Amino acid sequence: MEKALRELVERLRKAYGERLLSVVLYGSGAGGDYHPRFSDLNILCVLQTISPRELADGEGLFQWWRKQGNPSPLLLTEAEAAASSDCFAIEFRDIRSHRRVLYGKDVTAAEPDPSIYRAQVEHDLRAKLLRLRQKAAGTYSDPDLLRRLLADSVSTFCVLFRHALALHGVDAPPLKREVIQQARERFGIDALPFEKLLDLREERIKPRELDPSALLAAYLSGIAAVIEAVDRLGRQ
Repeated sequence: MEKALRELVERLRKAYGERLLSVVLYGSGAGGDYHPRFSDLNILCVLQTISPRELADGEGLFQWWRKQGNPSPLLLTEAEAAASSDCFAIEFRDIRSHRRVLYGKDVTAAEPDPSIYRAQVEHDLRAKLLRLRQKAAGTYSDPDLLRRLLADSVSTFCVLFRHALALHGVDAPPLKREVIQQARERFGIDALPFEKLLDLREERIKPRELDPSALLAAYLSGIAAVIEAVDRLGRQ
């Protein structure tokens, strides 16, 4: 990971020179829950200006970074980084909470408005649940596809559960398993399906040891319980 990050910064500096103001690692890579096979290296790149020239200058390094299995860096100007917290409340709260400045100055947005933050957490939870149901309806009879679908989704729900906990005043750590335990204590969810899916993602168990259809009901119920808890905050 460290070698890849150093090379990324070097390529960004070469591509942008003095136009590069900041490079920030955020997410699991900065929060201690990084897994080489299953975690992304999420990067925020702040530039003086962003025009077609900057997009063209970054094309080669963006292609290289994606080939390493990572999402493309987020490109923002300093003004955008300061003004975007209400539009991207979850993302910027994550950046504020778990970040590592790899180059330049620490550019973090202001704390988002609590009501907007709550609404985005509820929106994202509901949207991800709806999408999960859609996909599960098309893969239910195929254990391999359903197993992969659930395993791919659990990391996202762990992130959103952490934000749901934050809304309830719980300072949940970035580690996924600890988030699930906190969610069990605060929202009363069944932690077992989430833990089993994390076991599968981390290769602690073999795919054939996990029956996805047996976990699905409790998994969906747990997600729904967290959504209800976040929704109640909006009705208070």
